[in-house]
Amino acid sequence: MKKVLISGTGLFTPSESISNEELVESLNAYAELFNTRNAEAIERGELQPVKGSTPEFIEKASGIKSRFVINKSGVLDPERMYPIIAERSDEEQSLQCEMAVKAIAGALEQSGKTAADIDMIIVACSNMQRPYPAMSIEIQNAISAKGFAFDMNVACSSATFGLQTAADAIRSGSAKCVLMVNPEICSGHLEWRDRDCHFIFGDVCTAVILETADTCTNPEAWEIVGTKLQTQFSNNIRNNFGFLNRCDESGVGARDKLFRQEGRKVFKEVCPMVAEQITQHLGELNLQAAELKRMWLHQANSSMNALIARKVLDRDPTLEEAPIILDRYANTSSAGSIIAFHLHRDNLAKGDLGVICSFGAGYSIGSVMIRKV
Repeated sequence: MKKVLISGTGLFTPSESISNEELVESLNAYAELFNTRNAEAIERGELQPVKGSTPEFIEKASGIKSRFVINKSGVLDPERMYPIIAERSDEEQSLQCEMAVKAIAGALEQSGKTAADIDMIIVACSNMQRPYPAMSIEIQNAISAKGFAFDMNVACSSATFGLQTAADAIRSGSAKCVLMVNPEICSGHLEWRDRDCHFIFGDVCTAVILETADTCTNPEAWEIVGTKLQTQFSNNIRNNFGFLNRCDESGVGARDKLFRQEGRKVFKEVCPMVAEQITQHLGELNLQAAELKRMWLHQANSSMNALIARKVLDRDPTLEEAPIILDRYANTSSAGSIIAFHLHRDNLAKGDLGVICSFGAGYSIGSVMIRKV
């Protein structure tokens, strides 16, 4: 069987960021406006008052201290509370394509490849800004790559599912060099007026290049030892926004149809599932947890990551073993585990074993065991 290597990664980070303090100031201002304007309806019990928050609550609940966003002013405007992103003409590069091109540049440089070497592109992320033409095909055109391209969505697990899909394509011979991209504009599908979730997400884009050992020229590459995917249906994380929304004229439900979750249920149900998957995956590959030098976990919640790593390692992990980037980036959906891998791998030695693992809506879980060559 062909050896498949990760030969390069790239990261695009937006220039604007929002601190917890700024976010709370905006939410509390919105809450005051809402409660004042709707005082009579709240008094009659027809509406629930909007609650404010504190930076301390956000950090304790999630470990998040700030997040990067495509647009800051719109999110922080108490009269708006969502980003200002102008539509572009069909002849212009889309925003997700623009983000992807910037992340891809770093991945190509790191891998020693050019766009001419790429013969398959996967765009794997939680939300595409349009149904079609596929974002991946636009990106293929933007970088002048050949071959074929397609989009896929498994929410926060999209990147690990994309890595397995890419590895399988290389092993089967249908592709030689695959580019997997994760452009996440999470600020656009977040309800910034909801105290329980307004702090969760940020915007970013990551890119990964995979190829065979025969063509790889990067001495710092990582071999994919094995991949394992799992899905199990759950309603605890949902996004109901779609083209059919306009077909329902009943007006049922005042809250928008974008991201929502039952956070406590997700924590309780997902953590043991993820820890069990990683443990089973190690066993299937005849590997031991003690061999894991690094766990690049999905960056949704620092307590979740600590618990998962503790269950797998049977002890408390160090921050080096299970690095956290969500304090600066927040939850970036599919990109989170890739950011952690991109930023926290340079001090590992040849032969060291690690796991890239993501989990989220679906439920979906993906684990990718990798070893430094």
